Amino acid sequence: MEPVAPGKTRVGWIGTGVMGAAMAGHIREAGYELTVYNRTRAKAEPLLARGAVWAPTPREVARRSDVIFTMVGFPADLRQVVLETDGVIHGVTAGSVLVDMGTGEPALARELYETLQARGVASVDAPVSGGDIGARNASLSIMIGGDAEVVAGLMPLFQCMGKLIIHHGPAGAGQHAKMCNQVLIASSMISVCECLLYGYKAGLDLRKVIESVGSGAAGSWAINNLGPRILKRDFDPGFFVEHFLKDMGIALAEAGRMGIALPGLALAHQLYQSVKALGHGRSGTQALMLALERMSNVEMPAV
Repeated sequence: MEPVAPGKTRVGWIGTGVMGAAMAGHIREAGYELTVYNRTRAKAEPLLARGAVWAPTPREVARRSDVIFTMVGFPADLRQVVLETDGVIHGVTAGSVLVDMGTGEPALARELYETLQARGVASVDAPVSGGDIGARNASLSIMIGGDAEVVAGLMPLFQCMGKLIIHHGPAGAGQHAKMCNQVLIASSMISVCECLLYGYKAGLDLRKVIESVGSGAAGSWAINNLGPRILKRDFDPGFFVEHFLKDMGIALAEAGRMGIALPGLALAHQLYQSVKALGHGRSGTQALMLALERMSNVEMPAV
């Protein structure tokens, strides 16, 4: 595959949610012709105002594009926009490429790869990490599965959105790498919330706690970026709790298939189920604090 380039490569984008809109915006800013689709057109309006073109269906996005990106929430959504009526598969032409940047099932990534390959269309799974901040700052970590030649040709587009871009292997490998990421985040979010809850009950200034631990051996992206949001009682989503539950469910299913036990992930999954039960499925992952506060009969004030 020849490298993509502005003025030569037509790009399509399906899914302009919390992260997708920012990611697509970077591609448009780089000078690529951009066609977009989203179930709710209003969420695509900022992109349209910057020169993107609206398509009424995923099929029409594919018909107008050489590279089609998808960034949708659930595996069922991906199936719908790619394989079902008016899906991408009905509009693609041989030589085009589908790039799924959402987090999903490795088996589905392989299925799409094989189905599209039979039509002369390449498929790459390229889930990301970094949340809304990374999407806005074009500093995402991108984990990729697919054919090496295709991935190399797409690199200029990936570089519009991310800082760390790693090809992990064949179709599905990117999704497996993202599951590793989610396993790590799951337990670290428990630690972040427990750290702040402990510090609050001990009477400490939690801003100073974050400053102290965030730069040491216990430092992490979560404590430095989501810790301050928790202190402000800002539970707006950079990444939805309900999407995180989906990811953890996929990772637990894959772990079961591989015959390994992940008790820390299982605990995190149960705790996040309680966050959803509290009515915060559409809040950010830092809303885990609300469940832990409920368990200890504590409600921290905004700082």
